Amino acid sequence: MITKADKNAVRRKRHARVRSKVSGTAARPRLNVFRSNKHIYAQLIDDVNGVTLASASTLDKDVSLESTSNVDAAVKVGELVAKRAVEKGVSEVVFDRGGYLYHGRIKALAEAARENGLQF
Repeated sequence: MITKADKNAVRRKRHARVRSKVSGTAARPRLNVFRSNKHIYAQLIDDVNGVTLASASTLDKDVSLESTSNVDAAVKVGELVAKRAVEKGVSEVVFDRGGYLYHGRIKALAEAARENGLQF
C-alpha cells in the first residue's frame, strides 16, 4: 500500500528532476505551484536573486470561496497571481508544476494565468 508520505517523496524527487532544468530570472521568473489537500499556492520566483516577486493562494483575503480545495479555487488563484504579475511588469514566465501531473487543479491554475496575461 502506498502511503501519502511515499507519494510526496516521489513528487519531491520528480520536482527536483524538473528543477535541475528549470530556473527563473528577473525577466522571466518561475511560476511555482504547490498543492495541498486544503489549499493551492502559486508564486513568481526570481531564482538568480532568490526573490519572490508575487504570490497568491487560497488563503489570501482577495480570494473568497466556499471550498479552497477544488478547481474553482485554483482558477481564482491563477487569475490573482497573473494580475499581480502584470502589475509588477512581468508577462513571460517559466511554469514549474512542482512535480504534480499537469491535470485538474494544476492545469486549471495554469490556464487561468494564461488567460489573464501570462505567457508560458
